Amino acid sequence: MSNLIVHGGLPLRGEITPSANKNAVLPILCATLLTDQPVRLIGVPEITDVKKILEIFRMLGSDVAVDFTTGVLDLHHHATAFDPAVHKLPVEMRSSIMLVPPLLARFGVARLENDVKGCTLGVREIDPHVEVFERFGARVTRTDDSLIVRNDGGKDGRMAANDHWLDYASVTTTENFALCAAAAPGTSTLVNAASEPHVQEFCRFLALLGVRIEGIGTSRLAVTGGEKLGGAEFRFSEDFHEIATFLALGAVTGGDIVVRNSAPEQFPLIDRTFAKFGVNVVHRDGWSRAVSDGPLRVRRPFTQNILTKVEAAPWPYLPVDLLPIFVALGVKAEGSAMFWNKVYDGAMGWTSELSKFGAHVFLSDPHRLVTFGGLPLAPARVESPYIIRVAIALLMVAASIEGRSEIMNAVPIRRAHPRFVENLRSVGAQVEWTSSE
Repeated sequence: MSNLIVHGGLPLRGEITPSANKNAVLPILCATLLTDQPVRLIGVPEITDVKKILEIFRMLGSDVAVDFTTGVLDLHHHATAFDPAVHKLPVEMRSSIMLVPPLLARFGVARLENDVKGCTLGVREIDPHVEVFERFGARVTRTDDSLIVRNDGGKDGRMAANDHWLDYASVTTTENFALCAAAAPGTSTLVNAASEPHVQEFCRFLALLGVRIEGIGTSRLAVTGGEKLGGAEFRFSEDFHEIATFLALGAVTGGDIVVRNSAPEQFPLIDRTFAKFGVNVVHRDGWSRAVSDGPLRVRRPFTQNILTKVEAAPWPYLPVDLLPIFVALGVKAEGSAMFWNKVYDGAMGWTSELSKFGAHVFLSDPHRLVTFGGLPLAPARVESPYIIRVAIALLMVAASIEGRSEIMNAVPIRRAHPRFVENLRSVGAQVEWTSSE
């Protein structure tokens, strides 16, 4: 079941309780390997990447008990073992690379397949991670089909604390630094650290295990590690990506979706971005809703002769993962807007699919796109690349158009959003999975 059939044109209305953030869940799952004490995680989503990591844990001999109905996961890595000649980390998940530090800490060795990858967002280099491993004393060698990372350590065989300055505020590299630092005696500092909400959530989990971390939510982290870590019980927060996505689905269909949101302090810039398309986001009593007064319309800037801009970059900019849903709003809203992805060089190629709906978009270079919105649109059969929120953006446009559309290869949605179709149906959408022809 890889395609989505959408019968659009219906205003979506209702309440949604979003799931946990995949980008917090996966690194926290990897971090549980740092301790041999029991860990309970609450709110674990039933998504493909979670299942793959849990399968790795079972393969390594860990105790895994999960109930996706309640979202409760119990882990105990007391009998875990790793053999680089036998055990491989899955190549289809970018998060596999975050298993390297805890494997180094516990077993002194990790093996990573050469072609580890995630969504098709352009070049995503592994070198910053290799540099971090080496900073902590690891030795990285390449074989024909994998990278072998060994912890040569110091005199006691442990990783060495250090100070590092990233050339780019990478989320996964920041998390790998913190994982290494948690196992390295002493204090390690990282400058130009990523500070996204899911990075903050990940750091709070490490602190719960017993790692001392200063600077959470800033661009400088100081991590004091090397102590034996304990167990923990941790409850995940709602995914701000999913909150914004359902707010946008309500707005683009002319409906009214109310979404559970316990962290509205993360939303000021997201709210102002919605406002650029005539959508007012209101936060009240732990819930958020998007309200528009009439048809969507791009707000004209006071500066003459320039386009309204949506610029996406590392936090505290607008998150690049949310850019596609605002492109979908730009297609529907009357007026023109420019969208600028300052991170990935291959993340805008999908926008040619929008023309199949009748949309007018212009890709000016690999990073910038202009939408000329408000044109009549028609149902279409479109194809999504392997990018989670691009599949959702295409679905958003389809849901706003009366008639039957099909989103081919929409399966990446399942990597991040459990029960996504069920949630859509609960607010009135007519959507279903179907197999490819």
